[in-house]
Amino acid sequence: MELLHGDAIERAAALIVRSRQVNRLSMKISTLALALIAGVSTPVMAQQAVTVLPSVDVDTDAASTGAAATTIIRDNLRRMAPSTSDTATILTSVPGVAGNTGGGFSTMPAIRGLTEQRLTVLVDGHPIDIACPNDMNTPLSYTDPQTVGSINVITGVSPVSAGGDAIGGVISVKSVPPRFSKDGTLLITGEAQGHYRSNDGGFGTGLSLTVAVSRLSATYTGSYTKAGNYSAGGDLGTVHSTQYAKTDHKLALAWQGDIGLVELAGGYHHSAHEGFPNQFMDMTGNNSWFLNGHYLGTFNWGTVDLKADYRATDHEMNFLADKGGVADGGMPMNTRVRSGGYTLALDLPLAAGTNLRLGSEYRNQRLDDWWPPVAGSMMMGPDTYLNVNNGQRERVAAYAEAEKRWGERFVLTAGGRYDRVNMDTGNVTPYSTGMMSMADAAAARAFNAADHKRHFNNWSASLIGRYMPVSGVAIDLGYAHKTRAPNLYELYTWGQGAMSSQMIGWYGDGNGYFGNLNLRPERADTISASLTVSGGGKPGWFVKMAPYYTHVNDYIDARYVGPLGNFNQLQFTNEEAKFYGLDVSGAATVWNGGRWGQTRLSGALSWVHGQNLTDHAPLYRQMPLNIKASLQHQMGALSSAVEVNWVDSKTRVDPARKESTTAAFVLVNLRTAYQWKFWSVSLDVENLLDKGYFLPLGGMALGDYSVSGGTVLRPVAGRGRSVNVGLSRRF
Repeated sequence: MELLHGDAIERAAALIVRSRQVNRLSMKISTLALALIAGVSTPVMAQQAVTVLPSVDVDTDAASTGAAATTIIRDNLRRMAPSTSDTATILTSVPGVAGNTGGGFSTMPAIRGLTEQRLTVLVDGHPIDIACPNDMNTPLSYTDPQTVGSINVITGVSPVSAGGDAIGGVISVKSVPPRFSKDGTLLITGEAQGHYRSNDGGFGTGLSLTVAVSRLSATYTGSYTKAGNYSAGGDLGTVHSTQYAKTDHKLALAWQGDIGLVELAGGYHHSAHEGFPNQFMDMTGNNSWFLNGHYLGTFNWGTVDLKADYRATDHEMNFLADKGGVADGGMPMNTRVRSGGYTLALDLPLAAGTNLRLGSEYRNQRLDDWWPPVAGSMMMGPDTYLNVNNGQRERVAAYAEAEKRWGERFVLTAGGRYDRVNMDTGNVTPYSTGMMSMADAAAARAFNAADHKRHFNNWSASLIGRYMPVSGVAIDLGYAHKTRAPNLYELYTWGQGAMSSQMIGWYGDGNGYFGNLNLRPERADTISASLTVSGGGKPGWFVKMAPYYTHVNDYIDARYVGPLGNFNQLQFTNEEAKFYGLDVSGAATVWNGGRWGQTRLSGALSWVHGQNLTDHAPLYRQMPLNIKASLQHQMGALSSAVEVNWVDSKTRVDPARKESTTAAFVLVNLRTAYQWKFWSVSLDVENLLDKGYFLPLGGMALGDYSVSGGTVLRPVAGRGRSVNVGLSRRF
């Protein structure tokens, strides 16, 4: 039985391709890159300027924007799912992407030194708003590698149509597109998988099931994963507060007809618990449900792409067992977020090789963050601590973008964007006004006396060019001015007591933070370039070099206020910063032995230098130089790989945050997989030599600190040796 992803989608894709005159040379380079890039730490990825799609997997968002992107396809997500339940960890295989340690499925991605809060992160085209003062429930925590369809990453300059209110790159996670029966009969298809990891006893299952006819399709996707504390390499022992458990469910309906494609999806996420090794708190509950709508219509004059969403999240923090548990009440902290919005995009072919894109967006976030009193506690009571009281953040945006192609070798994309951000919040209260809460009581009075309303007018622009002088050579160059307004926690958190301020912040450093009503939006100017050279036919070879430079005015960092024992107290403030670096990647076939299979070598290098120009000090959580190499062998249905990951010592650290240095280390991984008909089985050994090391972006091990009674304060240690087994079946 043949499958297709909708006549409406195919017509839309065909119109876009025709109107933009996607030239044969561009497609040849992109397809070659798709075949070449073997996942350096494993996923196989496609480096491309225009997303190249398999013939039966038409992606409804695959409009060319001229921006160089990396795509991690479903086959490689399936391959990596047995090794991690954290989607962001898989992204660290992309040159220029690093991961700031969070919980077991809540790593915060960073692109070229810029952290998650400064990136555009979309799940099926929809943003997910912050809902925790420690950013425990990151947007990618609502996804699972077992069920994700693909991930697109733009590390360089992105077009204004890709999103606003951000100064960094773009991460776009997409579900598998809807499928329909081509011959009108009932179609039933799907995939089931499971995995086990020896290090933390982690296990999980995933299921995708589609039932469809020619015009109507219904798809259920669900996953469950659970793990205990992991063991560090060498003699570093257990890394406490790293256990987790979560489940995700989603039902997606799609209808295709003469008017286009209509999609409606709803889902539910539940996390029973998630430990955070570098926070004083753990997540003791996170429940979130959402409803997404999507319409894609194709007309003679262009295409219409409309998305709308609503999400409700209820989040709870307290102490898991490693940090004392809740027998005495612990320290409950609750967050409730209700958010929604829409995006409207029009794509208008004006002439052969010329397109105009117009867009409008609206986003509304309502956040309440309160800490209930604890019975019998002198510090945490008798009143409820109102951290953010009816916080409101509204964003209205519009953009215009034009793309022009000259012949087969040059494409230019230019656009401008305006985002209006309106913010407000109510008055706050401390636990009490007694002696033990004097600092918070004084801060609350000052905060309540101030005007809380803020309005930000953010202008952004981008100019991206791609030139292919000869076959096998592609040059990308882009400039962007991007702007980001502060989030609710940066602007409105107010507590200046030691304990209350240490409950704020997503930095994993143990320091205390409080907000600043005088914050200005960040304004970043970025220049990025890349040179890709490829050849050798199919599968061939390629080398890509991508330098970049970003200067940020009013960068939201933190100024030193005073000491808090082993830690510091800081306040969010505007400063000046710069980032520059280089990403290099490449791959080549070293052996093509026919019946003995094929052997390929791939590698990547990433280097970033982040500097605070106001304080003349290194910026926090900047990944040191790292190199990844992989030797892969494919013989029929059997594939195997040896991976080596070298990370340099981290010596450039932020003194205001007491950031720790870390030593250099080398990790070795082995991977093998076998496919038989619809079955696939994999066996991986990660950290083969059980190397003991500390994560350069891991922060401080506050879980270990709590277990030791405050006597052991060290960085978060990396995972030791683990044998991971995966099994999947498609039907």
